[in-house]
Amino acid sequence: MRVGVLTGGGDSPGLNPAIRAVTRRCIAEYDDHVLGIKNGWDGLVNGDVEPLSLYSVSGILPKGGTILGTSRHNPLHQEDNIQRIMQNIRRYELDAVVVIGGDDAFLVAEKLAECGLKYIGIPKTIDNDLGGTDMTFGFDTAVAVATDAIDRLHTTAEAHHRVIVVEVMGRLTGWIAVTAGIAGGADCILIPEVPFTMDETCDMLTKRHKHGKNFSIVVVAEGAYPKEMGKLYSKTGKVDEYGHLVLGGIGEVIAKQIEEHTGMETRTVVLGLLQRGGSPTPYDRVLATRCGVHAADLVHQQKFGYMSALRGTEIVEFKVSEALRLPRAVDQKLYQVASVFFG
Repeated sequence: MRVGVLTGGGDSPGLNPAIRAVTRRCIAEYDDHVLGIKNGWDGLVNGDVEPLSLYSVSGILPKGGTILGTSRHNPLHQEDNIQRIMQNIRRYELDAVVVIGGDDAFLVAEKLAECGLKYIGIPKTIDNDLGGTDMTFGFDTAVAVATDAIDRLHTTAEAHHRVIVVEVMGRLTGWIAVTAGIAGGADCILIPEVPFTMDETCDMLTKRHKHGKNFSIVVVAEGAYPKEMGKLYSKTGKVDEYGHLVLGGIGEVIAKQIEEHTGMETRTVVLGLLQRGGSPTPYDRVLATRCGVHAADLVHQQKFGYMSALRGTEIVEFKVSEALRLPRAVDQKLYQVASVFFG
């Protein structure tokens, strides 16, 4: 068979291990020809592909980013792009495409499947919010980066008797905020799934201060916002090609209100793209590798429209269309554990 591989959407630590696993399994087990599609869906629009070999994927396991490049461009914005993609699939005689992506990349794949695309998915997102799988690769690395940052901020917050608000990624879910917040000993965690008010948050910090704690760490997911604000906050107000508001800046808003309400000196740290960068953790390398090998097997089982998914300790197939209908919110029991340490 001739199998294409692409990485779409935001980069996520573990993409290269997944590419490596698909390529090695397809070549060594099935004697396939593997083609790397450059820069997400743009590669199929523009016919920008390159052969992948055992040599070309050698040594990429510990590397962050993706050797294929990625893009957030939505090819469905131009009607003729669908025709161009399908023409290039025929041009390169691709029997299947392995799509390594999140919900946006999978939405495009589902639309193209209606036009004849045969694809297998590998889920990735540092937000860990895709349904159908217990965890996506990239999440563990993002949590490790955020936890390290929170650990470091504890010392400067304590030295200067400050409140430090740490803004982490998480558009609709607070998985990074909760997990890193617990691991880093945060004193307050604000997430999209749990409504909050600034009065409640400030009261908590004030009581903590009265009890002799002269510093606090507040971790906030970028998609969280107080009830009184009533909507997602965006510093720029821009919208991406998939219609998502480009988030960022809620940490500054909350920090300003904390300082005004409590009188405590407050600073903001936005981790941003640091959470996406660098070498994947051992856990993410293993998870991405397992998903990649399984995806190659699914290609030959012709289970198109399915993705590799972690369920318990096993890698299984799960229908992508179902996963897209089941966004994965933070487990409330986990948040209750975190709240034991608030204040």
